Amino acid sequence: MAKLDPIIGRYVTLNQGGKDFRIYFEENGTGIPLLCLHTAGAHSSQFRHLMCDPEITKNFRIIAFDLPWHGKSTPPVGWQDEEYKLTSDFYVDIIKNFIGSLDLKKPLVMGCSMGGRVVIRLAYELGTELLGVIGLEGSDRPAPWYDNSWTSHPNFANGDFCVGLVSGLCAPQSPDEYKWETLWHYYQSGHGVFKGDMHFFRTDSDYANNSATIDTELCPVYLMTGEYDYSCTPEATIETASRIPGAESVIMREVGHFPMSENPDVFKNYLIPVLDNFTEGEKHEPSSS
Repeated sequence: MAKLDPIIGRYVTLNQGGKDFRIYFEENGTGIPLLCLHTAGAHSSQFRHLMCDPEITKNFRIIAFDLPWHGKSTPPVGWQDEEYKLTSDFYVDIIKNFIGSLDLKKPLVMGCSMGGRVVIRLAYELGTELLGVIGLEGSDRPAPWYDNSWTSHPNFANGDFCVGLVSGLCAPQSPDEYKWETLWHYYQSGHGVFKGDMHFFRTDSDYANNSATIDTELCPVYLMTGEYDYSCTPEATIETASRIPGAESVIMREVGHFPMSENPDVFKNYLIPVLDNFTEGEKHEPSSS
């Protein structure tokens, strides 16, 4: 008999800035809402392993949505006449809009890469409305390891080029099965979507001047980064945590830039102790390097 995943997928239409955005999202589990934000150029399938893990879903309702232009979400009417460019304001507004549309009360928000960056802004702007934030491969400012000019190269719109770019961000210990699943998400990216996300990630997401204002008593902050990540380095994560009073940093061994998809079993061992801090059960210290 065929095995059915427990994940349920649905659509919700959000109106923002006078435009309708048809948003696809998936969910599974019961309990505390755990809203997951995917990386640049990818989509919510990155979190499927978490959603199928009964040890996590017994306490958390995991929800992950595709940003407009990503995955199964569609661009707004007239998209063909404009260049997609993700801004910090639009990103935060669509997250707030989605939370409101599902009437999520005090969700825990966990994002990776650009999602791990935006949770910093969510924490200092919406801290009282959130249970907390978890930034995977996240820091409060863009890393200076490359300039922005390369995103204008015509090859950047090519799926093979994007896959080649991100493949080095996976740890060598990541099983091939999961590594290639992670890379497939980038083969699926629409034309110009990765480049549009880079506008946010590279030029419109410097939160270093505001991150110190986060009240971690109201909104706890955990920053978790793989030791093989050269996009958001462990050093950048630790530096960001040092600017946020009460924030905790966790450096994960044998993990790269996509912990939830490239090596979900290793990631789970780091994540569960952090999640335990948001439940009424036994509290644990996060694993560290």
